[in-house]
Amino acid sequence: MRKNLFLGLALGTALATGSFAVAAQGVPGPHAPGGWGHHGARHGMMELGKLNLSDAQQASIKQIMKSSFEQNKSQFQAVRQQRQAFEAMKPTDPGYQAATTALAQAEGAAATARVQQMANVRAQIYNVLTPAQQSQLASMKAQRQARHQQWQEFKAQHPVGNGSPDGQ
Repeated sequence: MRKNLFLGLALGTALATGSFAVAAQGVPGPHAPGGWGHHGARHGMMELGKLNLSDAQQASIKQIMKSSFEQNKSQFQAVRQQRQAFEAMKPTDPGYQAATTALAQAEGAAATARVQQMANVRAQIYNVLTPAQQSQLASMKAQRQARHQQWQEFKAQHPVGNGSPDGQ
């Protein structure tokens, strides 16, 4: 039990430290203006802070993020408004089923746009990096995947008990 707690705390600290490193480098974070949103850090953005980016690269990446955010801001606001209107409805209201269908379609289109936007942003940022930084980024990604695999193996070997003192 203590090992799981310690390992979880260590992993959480490592992840938090990585996101602070990005903020320290001047690359917009998930909550910064022009940031990449809640899920962006999962797509390799955390490692940017470890690449010793030049001031010009940082400015370029910041601009890429900002313009990407601005391009899709109105679509995401429209979906949010549609979701809020739907949540205000009662299931007995007329048009409830039609609103459900419309919201589902809007959410699907927004999800597609987010995935395409993130791929586009990643490609643009990758082009800003030098070949050495691209190689370093690939190495960090491989290391992150190896750590993830080790964590999965650890969890499989050390299942969480059912609450009894002996872990059984």
